[in-house]
Amino acid sequence: MGTGKVYLVGAGPGHPKLITVRGLECIQEADVIIYDRLASPELLAYASPEAELIYCGKSPRSHALRQERINQLLVEKAREGKVVTRLKGGDPSVFGRVGEEAEWLAAHAVPFEIVPGVTAASGAAAAAGIPLTHRAYASSLAVVTGHAGEKGEFCPETGAPTAGRHGIECEQTWAALAGGVDTLVFYMGMNRLGDICRSLIRHGRTPATPVAVIQWATTPKQKLVTGTLETIEQRV
Repeated sequence: MGTGKVYLVGAGPGHPKLITVRGLECIQEADVIIYDRLASPELLAYASPEAELIYCGKSPRSHALRQERINQLLVEKAREGKVVTRLKGGDPSVFGRVGEEAEWLAAHAVPFEIVPGVTAASGAAAAAGIPLTHRAYASSLAVVTGHAGEKGEFCPETGAPTAGRHGIECEQTWAALAGGVDTLVFYMGMNRLGDICRSLIRHGRTPATPVAVIQWATTPKQKLVTGTLETIEQRV
């Protein structure tokens, strides 16, 4: 039996109808679907009745499966000759750990394809009616993680997240974000909202900068709160 193939698929930002046509095809054709917490469960209705469904969701305090086990499963199922769809929320290449899974598959000679999805930044901005760029106001955009990596890379001075894996000092990082980018999008930043706002203000961003906090974008649970860097922490 030959080796199957793994599809690393973005499920979109929340609403099941925001998955791509290619992503939906990968669900329909899969022998095995390994899906995470942020992929809409409604999408599983499109799977074959014979498909094996494996939940691997993660939250800040619990993991149905650890990442190492997910990597192993992808290889094991593909080596059984199966078509495997790894279903992830948003776009798998944007804070979706697709790099680690793709590296593991490549190292074990398992064919794979990355299928992009609508990332949370695009979905949330559209759902809130807020353009990410604007010809008159915003000509640059940065997407930033709002929490530390596994090594706990927080700036010791501010408590804010850093790009420590790449050897960038936190003060330099925040100065670049505050002064060099028009629109900033922070993913997974609720628990550090105050730190983020204070860091940006301290590095030159005006306290009156408009801010929108969007949770569960594009879903029935969507919540939108607006304010400024100075006021948003108290409003959320």
